[in-house]
Amino acid sequence: MEITLDKLKVNQEAVVKKVITLGAIRRRFYDMGITPGVKILFKKVAPLGDPIQIKLRGYDLSLTKKEAKEIIVEVAE
Repeated sequence: MEITLDKLKVNQEAVVKKVITLGAIRRRFYDMGITPGVKILFKKVAPLGDPIQIKLRGYDLSLTKKEAKEIIVEVAE
């Protein structure tokens, strides 16, 4: 099942399928290691709901919900 990254629940794992944004933001995601095929663990959500924290490639990363909506993932089973 493919969904956007912002729809994951805490402690849920997923694999990145595609990044749907273009330009500088897409390049920034790729520079941070968010590329198709990478596994992501959704770690936590800030108290007010934004930003979110994910773990990928051995490090933690914070993204805003707006940024997370640009990343399509497939939920791991």
